[in-house]
Amino acid sequence: MLNCHVGTFTADISPPLGHPLCGGGIEPVRGQDDPLEAVGIVLLGCGAPVVLCALDWCEIRNDAHLKWRQALADAAHTTIERVFVHAVHQHNAPIADIEAEKIIKTNNASSSLDVKYFDQCLLKTAEALKAGLAKTKKINRVGTGYGRVNQVASNRRILDAQGKVKHTRTSATKSKEVRDFPEGLIDPILRTLSFWMGEKPVVAVHYYATHPMSYYGDGMVSSDFCGLARRKRQSDSPSVFQMYFTGCAGNITAGKYNDGSKENRAILRDRIYLGMTDAWKVTYTSPITKMEVRVEQVKLGSRKEKEFSLEENLRVVADVKETKVKRTIAALKLAWAQKREQVIDVSCLDLGAASILNLPGEAFIEYQLAAQEMRPDLFVCVASYGDGGPGYIPTDKAFTEGGYEPTGAFSPPNEGLLISTISKLLGPKAPQTTIPFKRFKKKNK
Repeated sequence: MLNCHVGTFTADISPPLGHPLCGGGIEPVRGQDDPLEAVGIVLLGCGAPVVLCALDWCEIRNDAHLKWRQALADAAHTTIERVFVHAVHQHNAPIADIEAEKIIKTNNASSSLDVKYFDQCLLKTAEALKAGLAKTKKINRVGTGYGRVNQVASNRRILDAQGKVKHTRTSATKSKEVRDFPEGLIDPILRTLSFWMGEKPVVAVHYYATHPMSYYGDGMVSSDFCGLARRKRQSDSPSVFQMYFTGCAGNITAGKYNDGSKENRAILRDRIYLGMTDAWKVTYTSPITKMEVRVEQVKLGSRKEKEFSLEENLRVVADVKETKVKRTIAALKLAWAQKREQVIDVSCLDLGAASILNLPGEAFIEYQLAAQEMRPDLFVCVASYGDGGPGYIPTDKAFTEGGYEPTGAFSPPNEGLLISTISKLLGPKAPQTTIPFKRFKKKNK
């Protein structure tokens, strides 16, 4: 059993009035319903420190993602490979892509990011991390718990009889006809990974897969229903630090259960919150036996179609007659195309009884389900929305089915590469003599 320590940190990273939201594709900031936060932990005691950080932002892409990881690595005195930064993916929130913003500025298009504000957020979060290192707590056990979430997640892609996308069920779906289709393929389980010192819980980290928006586009900044559920859980037990990560939600929204009515935000919040409390009631703990980081670099590549070419996107971003949204998307495509060989990190934090798989982009739910099926002997948590540079990461089949997501996938089909990488990171199934997580001694009341 390892005797480790954990430090916690929180920083307010809310954007100022007038700042672009969702990359400038919707109304900019005109107010704040609730703050956006960077929430994280630093794990110490087994090699170099490990940092997990979740941002209440829409996306962090390319060099912006690397810069954020490096800032936290420097603050924690560790290496960038041991720092995992993910967006929760709320939409009344910023998109950060420094290279795209440079392209936008060069072409006199509308700004997507205030880089000075971005740098201020890095500094505030790094300083909060340093302060957390001064008051760490001992941990020696890891906890695992499941909670089923009802009437939140639904698959966005509704197919016709020919296997083509007929409807796209957005986060707020107005059409009752579209809402009434079955949920489709989802992962209904919220997973809570926790750290304990003996019988005393210290940190709880929640993972669930859905786009976390009830409504957006009104200029009112909000962490929305998943962020609000985390805060409600935090208020229950102030001594247990709470975090939340979004899983593989590229094709998952709350659209079946949400028509965009404002009262639904609180309803969806409480359904997520109930999943958190249910997972806590059945949490089992076991000794922390390892804290091993594994990283694989994968080359996702760029699409070859005309609409993804350098020439076409240089034309669009320079064309003052094009819409603001099209010019911004063109800049994002260019930023990805110019990234070094489109190489990106996929990683795993192995804690013995549990593993955290960290994925880039907006990965489809199929990748999360596949990861869990690979290691039924393990408690596998999945966080997507790491480096958002590649955009959506659909299955290969989705490219032939059509629909919205493939149009926002900046890389070609990569299912085989990602599945093999996930399998390598998670490792082979443990022998039968290994005690499965389901039999861990129950510790919390």
